Amino acid sequence: MVTVNDYLASLHGGWMGRVYYALGLSTGVIVHDTAYIYDPDFVSESHDDERLNHLRPVTRAEAYRADITYGTNNEFGFDYLRDNMVDDLAKMVQRPLHYAIVDEVDSILIDEARTPLIISAPANEATDKYYEFARLAAGLKPEDHYTVDEKLKAVSLTDDGVEQIERALGVDNVYEAGRIDDVHHIEQAVRARGLYQRDRDYVVRDGEIIIVDEFTGRLMPGRRWSEGLHQAVEAKEGVQIQQESLTLATITFQNYFRLYEKLSGMTGTAMTEAEEFGKIYQLDVVIIPTNQPMVRQDLPDRIYKSEDGKFRAVAAAVAERHAAGEPVLIGTVSIAKNERLSQYLTDLNVPHKVLNAKNNEAEAAIVAAAGQRGAVTLATNIAGRGTDIMLEAGVADLGGLHVLGTERHESRRIDNQLRGRSGRQGDPGSSQFYVSLEDDLMRIFGSERLAGLMDTLGLDDTIPIENKLVSRSLESAQKKVEGHNFDTRKQLVEYDDVMNRHREVIYSRRRKALAADSIKDDILTMIESQVKALVTVHTNERTGEMDEVALREAITNLVPMDDDLAQAIAAAHPTEISALVQERAETTYTSRQEQYGPEVMRMLERYVYVSALDRLWIDHLDAMENLRGGIGLRAIGQRDPLVEYKREGYRMFKQLLNLLDAEIASTIFKMVVRQEAPPVDAPIETALTKAAEQAVGRGGATDPESLAAEGSAQSRGSRAQRRLKSPGALPVSATKATNKKRKKRR
Repeated sequence: MVTVNDYLASLHGGWMGRVYYALGLSTGVIVHDTAYIYDPDFVSESHDDERLNHLRPVTRAEAYRADITYGTNNEFGFDYLRDNMVDDLAKMVQRPLHYAIVDEVDSILIDEARTPLIISAPANEATDKYYEFARLAAGLKPEDHYTVDEKLKAVSLTDDGVEQIERALGVDNVYEAGRIDDVHHIEQAVRARGLYQRDRDYVVRDGEIIIVDEFTGRLMPGRRWSEGLHQAVEAKEGVQIQQESLTLATITFQNYFRLYEKLSGMTGTAMTEAEEFGKIYQLDVVIIPTNQPMVRQDLPDRIYKSEDGKFRAVAAAVAERHAAGEPVLIGTVSIAKNERLSQYLTDLNVPHKVLNAKNNEAEAAIVAAAGQRGAVTLATNIAGRGTDIMLEAGVADLGGLHVLGTERHESRRIDNQLRGRSGRQGDPGSSQFYVSLEDDLMRIFGSERLAGLMDTLGLDDTIPIENKLVSRSLESAQKKVEGHNFDTRKQLVEYDDVMNRHREVIYSRRRKALAADSIKDDILTMIESQVKALVTVHTNERTGEMDEVALREAITNLVPMDDDLAQAIAAAHPTEISALVQERAETTYTSRQEQYGPEVMRMLERYVYVSALDRLWIDHLDAMENLRGGIGLRAIGQRDPLVEYKREGYRMFKQLLNLLDAEIASTIFKMVVRQEAPPVDAPIETALTKAAEQAVGRGGATDPESLAAEGSAQSRGSRAQRRLKSPGALPVSATKATNKKRKKRR
């Protein structure tokens, strides 16, 4: 059971747990850093809520083993990625992905579909430069030095802006070779200043930048924008900058939920997205009739010339309804506008409660009381989903709950979700949107003609109009944005499908290596394929002559070389060399197993295999994301970027698999294992892990560009380990083996 936040996961798990318990079923709950099982015999002293105080803390694996498990989309996705990074299958927590029921399915599978889940580790990169570029960006003027395209959410430097930066940096050409990183950071600093606003897109709390969900207004702790954008925002606000990160594992919600054998979901606002549910997820949308007839009155929009006039009219309308005892729920699109309207209400002496990302811990209590007589609740749009608003006795006679939207959202579905707070279960109610020509949607998608008309008529800021032209313009703008966002998500899933196929192969190989009693046969096959490739490389195609010296040197990198093997290779036909080397590999394997014992040899195999696979996979993620970032330029040459991405991706993945075989084959016999007692204060990580890493090597991957158009997530702010840790209790260490004869020859 997938929900949109930790509170609802816990609430529903505890609430429904008693029902499932009575039916003989167990209920688990997965939340941020914690897991629970519903246990009627357990009473928590930290909760007064009856629905929460029977949740007993357990391990994550225990919660997943329950018959029914509640949790958030983020936690399920991150646990899937972490399960595919473990060094021991016993450490995996999830069961096979069988059946997911997604609550608020449109929020998770549509609104958040573009957001990739990313587990990352800090990259070694200085942070001072971000402050420098933030200072440069602060000195640039909009329009003169850079332009902002709010439709595409893009910022572009003008020629004057480029010259200003070049003067500040003291360079002749900021785009010259070797300065490409500077250009990237400058653009991100300008983007942070021109597009991202405090208390709308993010808040600053305890010296940390926390992203605000644009759809729900809720905080998203632990998530970070990628490509250095989060660092640019941190520098802009003058808070401590966290290092850029190296992607270790990533998947989008689109592809994660498509891994489930069965998938379904529920929401009250799916019909406008029926096409996307069908094309992306193969899900049909079925409308279920309401339990009671819907009697809510949806009043026509009221349009004002200025935002200030609109807010003054909203405050006056709320004061009038409050005086009559009618409860009002007000929806705003950002924290800043939420607080601005709160001041207008305060000036009119209207008592009200404010709910936004700064105090969303009290969300349920505030929203639940929104149906009380005379209550005025000011909230960011749709905050409180999942909490019933019960009307106080007598309120229905006053007309029920009035929902007042202070701005149209770019998606009709979000507006419908706000309206849906009222008129539930046959209750009376009403809703109305107040719109100004200065609202983002109207401003970005054009309202010049209407503004000119209002100026001609000499209408005051506080005088509303109800105009079909405006209503049609709003609906047209919303449809344009919805279509654009659908195309973006559709394109994203087409590109991510390429990586998804790569991911499935790599994760399958990884699990197989960890589950197998021995991967000796696989490694010997790798050695055989490498020898055949070497023979081909060092044989002249035209003459058929073989470069014996170079071939012996190359084979020395695979198996121990001595005079007997060297002479046998010199006398053999090229087709016989592979069998000679295989025989030596078998002999070496047998002798090493007799020396170290089967258990240590199995451990060594797993370390060599998984270490090489993990390192190369990380480099592949980086390479593929860099490819994705620049593949659009292929369109200039009249080539389809998606087709080119698939072709290049296939070539790079084949290269990855070849490199994997080569690294494992050339490493397995270079490891020497010796038993030793570790120091008492030694870290958990054993010397075997370190030596395996040294033997396999590490890549120099840099922080990749994001696959998504916007947003990225970091796993709970944790610094995921690139290294594997010893799954066994055997105290061992390992070092690289040396080959004296090989050294002498060289």
